[in-house]
This record gives sequence, structure tokens and C-alpha cells, in this order.
Amino acid sequence: MMINVPEGRDPIAHVWGEMVPGIGPAAAGLSLAVYEHSTLGLREFEAARLRIAQINGCVFCLDWRTERDGQKVEESFVDAVAEWRTTDSFDDRTRLAAEFAELYALDHHSIDQDVWDRMAAEYTEAEIVELSMCLGSWLAFGRLNRVLGLDSACVLTPVKS
Repeated sequence: MMINVPEGRDPIAHVWGEMVPGIGPAAAGLSLAVYEHSTLGLREFEAARLRIAQINGCVFCLDWRTERDGQKVEESFVDAVAEWRTTDSFDDRTRLAAEFAELYALDHHSIDQDVWDRMAAEYTEAEIVELSMCLGSWLAFGRLNRVLGLDSACVLTPVKS
């Protein structure tokens, strides 16, 4: 861990709440809202989230699996996300979610009209905005936790939908 956390203190609560009380709780609220209020299907949600986790290298995010209504993606899903271009495990929406996540994180300037046309063919405008907000949250907070060395201490409270 790159940040000094007092003995016996929860690293996430200390860094996200106590060190920056004007920012941390609001950031945590956004992070949790992404899980609580997303209307995206579980497979496209997890494809995008895991692609960001792979890019960020966040240990916790790579191990986490979102659960909805008692359902999680299959164990092999994370490998399929890494191979999103060629896997036969994804439908068009799921593949596009992984692609959009990768472009968003690594080369957002290359999100051109072709990408927007393909997105618009699979997603509503509201879903595109929602996916973009989810990606922003995962990219920012996954990187924050990884850079500060908190990714091995991060614990999210599972949200039941």
C-alpha cells in the first residue's frame, strides 16, 4: 500500500472517507450507484467492467463478479472478455460493451462515427450514457485503488437487485 493507514483501520474507509471527507464519500456513492442502479444486462455490464479491470490491473476488480438476482457470469467469462474480439461466448451487445470499454480506457479519441453507429444499433442513447458513466467510474476508481495500492484491500458490499 502506498498510503499510510493507521494500525487497525480499514484501508478503504480511511482513504476514501477519513482522508478526503469532502470527496471520498461522494465518490463511493457513485461507485455503489453504478452497481445498484444499472439497467444494463449482466453480461454486457460485466464485459465492460472486467475489460476495464483487465486494463487497470486492479486485483480486486478482476476477482469480483457482480451478482444480480442470484446470477453471476460463468467462471470462464473473464477469459472471454480478454478475447472479446474472437470469443464465440458473446452476443453483439456484450462484444460491443467490451470493445467500447477498451476504446474508452485506451484510445477514446478513436471512438469515431463507425463506433457510434454500431453502438446506436445495439444500445439506446440512455444505455450509452449509462455505460459511459459506469466506465468512467470503473476506470477512475479502479486506477485510484491500484495506484494507491488499495486494490488488495478493497471490499465492496454486494448489492442484491
